[in-house]
Amino acid sequence: MGTATTNGILISAESRFEGAHSDPKAGRFLFSYRIRIANHSSETVQLLRRHWIIKDSLAPVREVEGPGVVGELPVLAPGEEFSYSSACDLRSGLGRMDGTYLMQRANSKERFRVTIPTVHLIYPLAAN
Repeated sequence: MGTATTNGILISAESRFEGAHSDPKAGRFLFSYRIRIANHSSETVQLLRRHWIIKDSLAPVREVEGPGVVGELPVLAPGEEFSYSSACDLRSGLGRMDGTYLMQRANSKERFRVTIPTVHLIYPLAAN
């Protein structure tokens, strides 16, 4: 599990290979990932946007950018957490994802970026 803290916002990321939904012979590797966002700052914040950079050892770099996460724009008061799960497909069994969230402070409307730690996407048999 990777973790990163930016401006009091802790991001934890963990991935898992989804063998039942993958076909390595056809070059389809599906990975699920779980993200936990914890507000350790003294201010309420809202997640506005996500920006992921996906690197696959057999494909061009992809970028995914858009509003919120899994259809939500979570608001986190100090001490609150938000978790979600999603998935990413690769053509190879070896890749990684990282990126940023655009957050906004509720009172001042100041926007800032929060680092998403690297999510390693590794087909279990490729690690041997």
